[in-house]
Amino acid sequence: MKTYRKDGLVRIELVLNGQRRTGACEPRTLLSDFLRHELGATGTHVGCEHGVCGACTVNIDGVAGRSCMTLAVQAEGCQVDTVEGLNRGQDELSDLQQAFRRNHALQCGFCTAGILMSCSDYLRRKPDPTEAEVREMLSGHLCRCTGYTNIVKAVLETAAERRGVPHGAGLAPDTGGHAEVGPAEQARLVNA
Repeated sequence: MKTYRKDGLVRIELVLNGQRRTGACEPRTLLSDFLRHELGATGTHVGCEHGVCGACTVNIDGVAGRSCMTLAVQAEGCQVDTVEGLNRGQDELSDLQQAFRRNHALQCGFCTAGILMSCSDYLRRKPDPTEAEVREMLSGHLCRCTGYTNIVKAVLETAAERRGVPHGAGLAPDTGGHAEVGPAEQARLVNA
């Protein structure tokens, strides 16, 4: 295990969104702070700083992880992808980002960067998820604005399009945000 002096700066080199980057920080610096303040990747948001809200999620060597729970020194030599790296080009959104836009899957946007990074990792590992599986994956993120329904739609739409299903084909119609509620649950809610 590598040891660090607590009163000095350490040099961190990593690959950020495909580009080799270097910066200096204290050994106790969180990856979220290193990305934002040292490398300028401000798309990584810091919310709870306890690993609960998911706003700080980035992909580290291809796996979604909480950057507020990771020390910058732990990312030494790693490939770190942030929301800034999802774009296909400078002005071209990824298919997942486009689906979020089409489905109005964001409101204030604070949680969106972390959700996009988790969804990006998840769809690589699970190209044909069910609605229940997407909702389970999203349970690690706190969103106070959207109610998650449109986020789920965007993820399922992206998965379908990546499998060759045309945009919007085979997706459940919009039911005002209550597509997940079946007849029995609707009756229970009405009679409650």
